[in-house]
Amino acid sequence: MKPWLTWTPRILCLLFAVFLSLFALDVFDQGYGFWETVLALLMHLIPTGIVLVVLAVSWRWERIGAILFMALGIWYLLTAWGRFHWSAYVVISGPLLLIGVLFLASWLNRTRIQSTT
Repeated sequence: MKPWLTWTPRILCLLFAVFLSLFALDVFDQGYGFWETVLALLMHLIPTGIVLVVLAVSWRWERIGAILFMALGIWYLLTAWGRFHWSAYVVISGPLLLIGVLFLASWLNRTRIQSTT
C-alpha cells in the first residue's frame, strides 16, 4: 500500500485540528476572569475535540472515518449556510470533505490490496 495514501489524511486532519484551535485564542481578548476564560476556551475547543475524536475512529476504521468527515463537512454547510462569506465554507468544509475523500481512498486501496492477496 502506498504510505502517502495512509498518512496524508491523518496528517491533514491533525493540521486542520491545529487550525481550528487557533479560533479559540480570541477568548483571551474578551476580558473574562480566570474561570470564565477557561470555560470559554473549552467551549471554543469543542469543534477541535470532535475532529480529533473522529480522527481516532478513522485511524482504526477508515471507512467509518470517511463517512464521518464528509458528514461533518456537509453538516457545517447546512448549519452555517448564509451566515458567512463563501470563503468560510471553503476553509472549514473543504478540508473536512477532502479528508473524508482521502480516508475513503485509503480504505478502498487497502481493501483492493487485501482482496488480491
